[in-house]
Amino acid sequence: MKKSIIWLASYPKSGNTWMRIFLANYLMNTKEPMPINQVHRFGMGDTIAKTYHMVAGRQIDVNDPAQILTLRDKVLRGIVANNADVNFVKTHNIRRDAFGVQLIPEQYTRSSIYILRNPLDMVLSYARHHDLSVEQAVHAIGHSDNATSGDAMAVATFLGSWSEHVNSWTARASYPQLTIRYEDLLAEPEENFANVLNHIGIPVDEERLKRAIKHASFKEVKKQEKKHGFIEKSAAAESFFTSGKAGSWKSELAPELAEQIKKDHRATMKRYGYLDA
Repeated sequence: MKKSIIWLASYPKSGNTWMRIFLANYLMNTKEPMPINQVHRFGMGDTIAKTYHMVAGRQIDVNDPAQILTLRDKVLRGIVANNADVNFVKTHNIRRDAFGVQLIPEQYTRSSIYILRNPLDMVLSYARHHDLSVEQAVHAIGHSDNATSGDAMAVATFLGSWSEHVNSWTARASYPQLTIRYEDLLAEPEENFANVLNHIGIPVDEERLKRAIKHASFKEVKKQEKKHGFIEKSAAAESFFTSGKAGSWKSELAPELAEQIKKDHRATMKRYGYLDA
């Protein structure tokens, strides 16, 4: 069985969807933007509920860790069983064991792309997406037992704290790894998206690169969501794409909550240049 999975990994609301939209547009190379509701065709998630029901042969409890973890290896083997050289798989799961089960098994892994975002900004989007107060979100991303609940579309996800998640995915692995900051994608998109293509092994064509970046721009995806909706939007949120900017926390995040995040994640934030942001 091939090691074909390229993990597109991130903590929730850190740029994973933007990355997948870019890749879909680059790979299709169409003159018009790819519909955002077709992006799932270019990379599946590792928590899609119907795949767990399918491999179980019955409906399972999407919030039962024991059931989910018992089935996870079968789900991943089902992904790589197509014998493709590359399978893009979106994940928000932490890269560690959960109840003795390896969430990101190396025997199926070709490489990983990890996108991280300043937690001071990320927490605001996280709160909106999960229908939490910002105070609740700050508490959640600071604790090891943080997880997302399952629903009709997805099984529960094992997150851990923001720092634990970042450190798990950036720790040395036996396969090639690429770590990219969301803020660098915003500041220098051509350079950083080109790095993604080089990591995957896809030739970089400058004109095609610029077009894919434009087709994946916040302006474009926001326009599409307003017109057609977005299937990945949570029921609790008004929209999936909100601002897409860096530094919003300076005007939107209460100072005491910003200090709590810095206290909880100081070492990791310092490592990636977020204490000076």
